[in-house]
This record gives sequence, structure tokens and C-alpha cells, in this order.
Amino acid sequence: MDPTTESAHTPDCCMPERPGSAALPPLALPPQNTASAGQHEDVAVPGALFQMGDPFGEGYPSDGETPVHEVEVPDFRIDATAVTNAMFAAFVEATGYRTEAERYGTSAVFHLLVKANDDDVVGAAAGAPWWLNVRGADWAHPRGTLSHWTEVPDHPVVQVSWHDAEAYCEWAGRRLPTEAQWEYAARGGLVGKRYAWGDELTPGGQHRCNIWQGTFPTVNTEDDGFLGTAPVKTFPPNGHGLYEMAGNTWEWCRDWFLPKYYRNSPRENPQGPTIGAGRVMRGGSYLCHESYCNRYRVAARTSNTPDSSSGNCSFRTVALTSGPAPATA
Repeated sequence: MDPTTESAHTPDCCMPERPGSAALPPLALPPQNTASAGQHEDVAVPGALFQMGDPFGEGYPSDGETPVHEVEVPDFRIDATAVTNAMFAAFVEATGYRTEAERYGTSAVFHLLVKANDDDVVGAAAGAPWWLNVRGADWAHPRGTLSHWTEVPDHPVVQVSWHDAEAYCEWAGRRLPTEAQWEYAARGGLVGKRYAWGDELTPGGQHRCNIWQGTFPTVNTEDDGFLGTAPVKTFPPNGHGLYEMAGNTWEWCRDWFLPKYYRNSPRENPQGPTIGAGRVMRGGSYLCHESYCNRYRVAARTSNTPDSSSGNCSFRTVALTSGPAPATA
């Protein structure tokens, strides 16, 4: 897709918006359990001034990846990987938390990945028929009721909404990264590069991320080894020691999303706009392909409603205080 031809921001190709449903009643957040922080493999990222945004002009205009602008972030600590199924299971076991997908009763699964009875498929996303609304799909059954998280404990947890990610963070005594923190961490110390590892997608013919190869949405050659999610730490880390900052799963950020935000965002530690149409997602997923969703570039951004969930969106967290990362076993 030529990015200059896309006139509207359409997240369906990345992650479908939850079909119109009555809003769920607020769910009380679980009590904090700081001992859970032991699950998190923190990486200390030194603060610095960096150039945020797309220097190549390759982004979709409606995503608002420009102008490139200076941003200064202080020191912070961030997860080396996305939160895994095993980590999220510990949270659910400790709190009894029920995700929004569980409470709504359905969630979105890519059509080639569904593991459910035929009568559990209750529709397809408007304009994106490769996304099926599957009854019983949730974090514990990421591909439908005939799947289970214990089959993939070291994969990123999926089928979690932004609200679910926030609930996990509240329990863990952590929070979601700001969009500025996420992009700075993803760049891994590189300046003005297209990807988290440089400008070439497959340097030396080696795959550096889990995205789509072949003809979307019908044929994935799986040249990178995966049709769906990959285990965390499958691909080499970036310069900061962070894994899968491109592809595999989208990651929720703390910020509201406004395409025009970069025009006037603060230089020092921006926290995002105070309003928006949805919450920011970063990094791309195993479904990204240059023909329709070139959003695995480090500057790429998109969004979705905070109650939406799908089989290709997860999150990682940051510590509430800066400083050196705690020792890990």
C-alpha cells in the first residue's frame, strides 16, 4: 500500500476494534503486590535526548509519525520482553481478575489461527474479514476454546485490552511505558534508523522479527519460522537488550492517540495528549506486511479503543522508579 493514498486511520488491518457493545461496568483494580515484580526482567535504559518520529517519510499520514522532533526522556527501567502467558497467569491466579474478553464473551482471532468449534465463530470484522470474532477466545484460550495458554507459556500474553494491561500494572506495582519511552527504548541507541536493528529488514538474509511473509491474508510462507506468535527472546535483542520491539505482537502504551500530537508535543518527557480516539499501540505484529501495514518500523504508531483485544496485541511494563535494574537470577 502506498502510504500517501491512505486517507483515514484504520486500525482493522492491525487489530480490529471491538464491535459495538454496551460498555462494561468498571471493574475494581486488584490490590498491588510488589512481590510480583520479581517476575520482571528489567533493563535499565539511560535517559537522553533523541529524535522521535519518521525521518524517511514512510509512515501513513493519518498516523501522525511526523514531524521528527527532539524528545528528552529521563532514566527508566523497562521489561526486556513482553509480559508472557505465564506471567499473566500468575496475576490471574493471585487476583481472580477477569479480562474484558472474558466478560464480553468474545475476542478477535486471525482466521488461519482459530482453534474453536465452528459455532463459536460469530462473525468477521467489517472491512477486515481475516479477523474473526470468536466466542470463548481470551487470554487463557488465545485462539479459541480448543487452545490453552499452557501450550505456549513463554509467548506474549494476547487477547488483553488496554484496561487489562493497566490492571496487571496496578497489581505488579508498575505501569505501561509512555509512547516516547517506548520509541526511545526500541531504537536501542541507534539514531535515525528504520528498524530497531538498522535500515535493512533482513540484514545478511537473517530475519530479525516475526512478521508476515507471502501473500496477505491467505498465504504465509513462514520464512521467519512462525504463523502466529513466537516465544519471547526468539529474535536478537536491540542495543538496549530489549527483545521483539518489532513484530510478534503489538504493545499497548500509556498514551492517548492523536495524529497531530507531534506538532506540539513537549520536548521534555512527553506524557501524551489528554484526549484521543484510542490508546497508542507500538511495534507491529506477526500480521504486518509491507503490502498493507508497514508498521513494524521503529517510528510507526497506531491505536485502538481501550476495550479492544485480539490475538496479536500484548504489552510490556516499566518500573515506577528510575535507577539501576534489580539483579535477576
